[in-house]
Amino acid sequence: MALDAMEKTLRPPEILLKPYPPKVITLASGEKMVVREARREEVGALLGTLYPLFGVAKDFYDIVAVRMYAEILGWYRYRVANEFVLVGTINGVIAGIVTSRHVTPKLGMSLHTITIKRGLRVGAQLFAAKMEHHLDILGEEEVYIVAESPNGFKRWMIEYQLEDRSSQFPEVRHELGGVPTFVLTQPLWKAVREVKCTGSRPVSEEDLRSSAKLIMPSDYPQIPGFKR
Repeated sequence: MALDAMEKTLRPPEILLKPYPPKVITLASGEKMVVREARREEVGALLGTLYPLFGVAKDFYDIVAVRMYAEILGWYRYRVANEFVLVGTINGVIAGIVTSRHVTPKLGMSLHTITIKRGLRVGAQLFAAKMEHHLDILGEEEVYIVAESPNGFKRWMIEYQLEDRSSQFPEVRHELGGVPTFVLTQPLWKAVREVKCTGSRPVSEEDLRSSAKLIMPSDYPQIPGFKR
């Protein structure tokens, strides 16, 4: 569809990013989770997965779901520069989603991570895949990271031993706002990559086919406080 002059003006300039190569992770349950980049035409399944979580205050699902919804919608509408979305699926069903943004050749901006299928470290695996994309595939030197929940703080800041940049340089702020800014650098990533970043490539044709069409979860039984 041809773009009118106003729409061209509104869209931010975008860099053509290297694609994230799909991988498959065998979870503790024995299930296979395919991790791949989401496509803009799949936005309906992504937003539909997030919408039921808007009212779930437990573990800060509400704020993470709402903010991720806006990020994905902004990506779909071409209102965010250089954003990418990774999705983890089990037999096509969405198990978790991560959002992030490439800022400069040296800097990445981690946005949000949400886990739908809990208890299998799906979120941890997807966060590591997001860092893999930033630091290994896109070749950035560091990624700014914030946490909006205690679980996130434990999973990222403590487990990765991230550098607390905001305490040293108060003027350094993640674009999401006031939460203290932590940083994953290339040396820190190399120290944890072997343990944190799992999965195998290439993905078999059968597994790729299983993730070809995103399926919204039919229920959220593992998410505390969820009420349909």
